[in-house]
Amino acid sequence: MRIRRLPETTANRIAAGEVVERPAAAVKELVENALDAGATRLRIAIEGGGIDRILVEDDGAGMGVDDLALCIERHATSKLAEEGLLFRIATLGFRGEALPSIGAVARLAITSRLPGAPAHAITVEGGHVGAVAPAAGAPGTRVEVRDLFFATPARRKFLKSPRAEAEAVTDAVKRLAMGWPEVAFSLEVDGRATLTLPAADRAQRLRDLLGPDFAAAAVPVEGVQDGLDIEGFVALPSHTRATAAEQHLVVNRRPVRDPLLRVALRVAFRDVIAYGRHPVGAIFLTLPPEAVDVNVHPMKTELRFLRPDGVRGALISAVRRALAQGAGGEAAVPAMVAGLAETQLAYAGGGPRSAPWSAGRAEAWAQPQAASWAQPQAASWAQPRLGMPMPPPALAPAWEAPELGHPLGRAIAQLMETYIVAEAPDGALILVDQHAAHERLTQEALGAQRREGSVRTQPLLIPAVVELPQADAARLVEAAPMLAGLGLEIEGFGAGAVLVRAMPALLGAPEPAPLLRDLAEELAEWDSAMALERRLDAAIARLACHGSIRAGRRLAPAEMDALLRQMEATPRANTCSHGRPTWLKLDKAAFEKMFGRR
Repeated sequence: MRIRRLPETTANRIAAGEVVERPAAAVKELVENALDAGATRLRIAIEGGGIDRILVEDDGAGMGVDDLALCIERHATSKLAEEGLLFRIATLGFRGEALPSIGAVARLAITSRLPGAPAHAITVEGGHVGAVAPAAGAPGTRVEVRDLFFATPARRKFLKSPRAEAEAVTDAVKRLAMGWPEVAFSLEVDGRATLTLPAADRAQRLRDLLGPDFAAAAVPVEGVQDGLDIEGFVALPSHTRATAAEQHLVVNRRPVRDPLLRVALRVAFRDVIAYGRHPVGAIFLTLPPEAVDVNVHPMKTELRFLRPDGVRGALISAVRRALAQGAGGEAAVPAMVAGLAETQLAYAGGGPRSAPWSAGRAEAWAQPQAASWAQPQAASWAQPRLGMPMPPPALAPAWEAPELGHPLGRAIAQLMETYIVAEAPDGALILVDQHAAHERLTQEALGAQRREGSVRTQPLLIPAVVELPQADAARLVEAAPMLAGLGLEIEGFGAGAVLVRAMPALLGAPEPAPLLRDLAEELAEWDSAMALERRLDAAIARLACHGSIRAGRRLAPAEMDALLRQMEATPRANTCSHGRPTWLKLDKAAFEKMFGRR
């Protein structure tokens, strides 16, 4: 069989499949062209999910007769004035493939007009180009696409339903609108307006696109490092999704689905959300064009960074700083009260946002005896096994208004020996899970000590021997050097036993056997390729769980108040190590709904 050159029309249709795989891709390319042309208003309309018709109108710079004839030729572009610019792309489009690709598989009509000049139009049908002719049109460009993939029926057969394709188009428009808040967008689906976005600032555009729930739960993300500027918002850990669909990442105003950035976002949240849940956020990265390569994939949604480790680390740090607020911030998250329809609960709200996590707070945690809860009543937390019975907590003898500087308010009772009931300064009811809350406090304290270089240990007066299955004992002994850095000093004691010589001082005096059994199970689940940092974090979380006050433990009023104060001052205190909420809030509106007042 002899090799022959494919006809140009056939080659163009094959190439079109890489750029225009579905209507949403065609809309994305046309909108990007309009934004690159300086449009301030964009109107998009689709019919039949974009399969039957796509219309994109803009008020951008427009094109003259010569440019109109050239724009539908493959690899003709105004974005790259010289070859070297391919390595510092500052526009959304640059390949010169979108319009010829669409024209190769559909019926394409382009009408464009320069300011002060008459309008002209050109048509392309299945790759066959018509002549440029005079037309009527407003300044800017109007692109109409009909019968998408009529020239490649096999590809059209694999499209989804019109409804699914319309949803994909809407998502593509929203992502582009997120990066260009100063541009007004409107989208019509089958003659019905589904999206109307006036020009706005970034915060307002995010509220319009992501809704009031996200706006209420969002905290700002900021970071500057070596030419990389990071801005945006992420929702607090109480506001998560079952998929990563609500993670919006924009690099140099280009919406992307880059794996490196998504992994960085997941790592930043891994200690504060439950397994299987995904964070929500909109993050915008700006860096020099030469520091990022967008010429990786025809869809231009994946990138290659010049310094990927630096970008990843900067994003993780910026998000973690945003999450490092104490309990009682301004964000509020709606949820349902079990058994009560349409009731609102909130993990946060009701007070001024706590100050950022600081070295001073870390130092206070590293020296808990100097912290505000280091008093005789609270000291029993650190020694939960000393056997000192405590009287059951009771309501305060006289009502005292909660201090305004304490968002979690004043403890007034303990329910079921598990939950602390408090009153916030605004009169709202606060419910705190004492074990989940103290678990987070202990984890952050252990983490602060480890970052300072050493977790303080408490030698056991009599070393404890813990008998375990031989495989579990072997795993623990193998991990002994790592565990020693966390304040847990162990050594082998025969084939099926481990000798415990010291425990982390922050844990008080927990029973070593349950702790070691859980750690052995944790070690068994670790992947051999799991990073050391992740192993240390997991081990700290397990230690914190065993060193925290338990459900069923009675607390005195002073202990409950001390716990609330430390929650307000501790980063990431809104959730426990497993991503569960540490506290809930019922405000006036929630009670009015529960009692049918609204």
